[in-house]
Parts: sequence; structure tokens; C-alpha cells
Amino acid sequence: MGARSKARKRAVDFLYEADLLGTDPVTLLAERVGSPDVPPVNDYTVTLVEGVHANRPRIDDLISEHAEGWTLQRMPAVDRAVLRIGLYELLWAADVPDAVAIDEAVELAKGLSTDDSPRFVNGVLGRIAVIADQLRAVL
Repeated sequence: MGARSKARKRAVDFLYEADLLGTDPVTLLAERVGSPDVPPVNDYTVTLVEGVHANRPRIDDLISEHAEGWTLQRMPAVDRAVLRIGLYELLWAADVPDAVAIDEAVELAKGLSTDDSPRFVNGVLGRIAVIADQLRAVL
């Protein structure tokens, strides 16, 4: 597993934990960075957590609009975290190709969630990827 893939996995961990605790993921991350009890946190993990947090209202709106038949609250928390990271990379990470953002999110869903989650994540992000250029133009 590459360094960025590990960073994505770690970012999912932070977003998932913050979601379950009902806390701010950036605050949770700040509490953990530099802690002797926690392995070092990759810079890309920090970028992802901060990026998702900064753009979360727009990210959640887009996920809600494109997750056919699912509300954000009804989704498993891990799927929400994976989708948020995938969408952040799709729209805001200029150095990550769209196909890579989607593929990495699908791989995270395969390893962390239900058997149906990879297809669900792929479908949501795939629908958004079709209009990604239009969305980026108004961000």
C-alpha cells in the first residue's frame, strides 16, 4: 500500500471517529498529532481531514444529491467518511486524477465496509465525476 493510500485510510479513521464522537475532526486530529501514544500522522492525512472539514457542507450536499435512495444519516458512518474523502479529492485535490480518487475510495470501501459499499461508493462518486468539471468551475 502506497503512502497516499495509507494516508487516506488514516483520514477515514479520523473522520469516522469524529463522526461517532460527534466532535470536530480537525480538533481530534490536533489532539493526536504529536501524541506519544499515536503513530506519526502523514501530512496528506492532515490535508484530507482539514480539506473535508473546510468543505463539508458542500461535500455533504453533493453526496446527498447523488446518493440515490440514501440519506446521509442512513449511510454507515464509514461510508460517509470514505465518500467525503473521495469527493474532496475529486473536486478539490488538483493533483489527484478523477479515476484515482474514485478507485482509492472504492478500495477503502472494500477494506473497511460492507460488501455492497464499494459499488455504492463507485456509483455516487461516478455520478458526481460526470459533472466534476462544472462543479469545479463554481467552487
